Amino acid sequence: MGKIYIIDVTNRDGVQTAKLGLSKLEKTMINIYLNDMGVFHSEFGFPTTKHEKFYLEANEELADLGVLKPIHLGGWIRATAADVEMAFRLVPKLKHLNLSISTSDQMIQGKFQGRKTRDDILQTMVDAVDVARSYGAKTIGVNAEDASRTDLDFLVEFASEAKAHGADRFRYCDTLGYDNPFT
Repeated sequence: MGKIYIIDVTNRDGVQTAKLGLSKLEKTMINIYLNDMGVFHSEFGFPTTKHEKFYLEANEELADLGVLKPIHLGGWIRATAADVEMAFRLVPKLKHLNLSISTSDQMIQGKFQGRKTRDDILQTMVDAVDVARSYGAKTIGVNAEDASRTDLDFLVEFASEAKAHGADRFRYCDTLGYDNPFT
């Protein structure tokens, strides 16, 4: 039987909830509790955000000391080579990354105003995965933003290219809530 891996996003997505502010200490305590509960992976923050640098580094140090083991602490960033480079420059001990990029035609058009095509999205993601591997990332997750509205053939191509370039995980993101139990 396969194994189930739980990925918690409280310290990344949860803190974006209105009226929910967590201190760096509270976020660290959440990581400790998640580790104690056996959670596989915590998206613990944004390594390209300078005000998170010391919190992220401190948690990576706790992992190195064995306090946060075996949980994986993953940074969430845009799937661009520049963001990967910045993440490793700001948080050199970063080991696990989640790279996120829009994949639906609606989001590509809305975000990039005609400046990017599906091929550009694929190349941008592949370049980001390659750069992450070159910096020594142990695990790389690739997130398809707005996957629920993405053309299925393109989504399969996107996931396949991510895997071919060394991504460990593909995440189907229902960014805008279009999926439901009946779709």
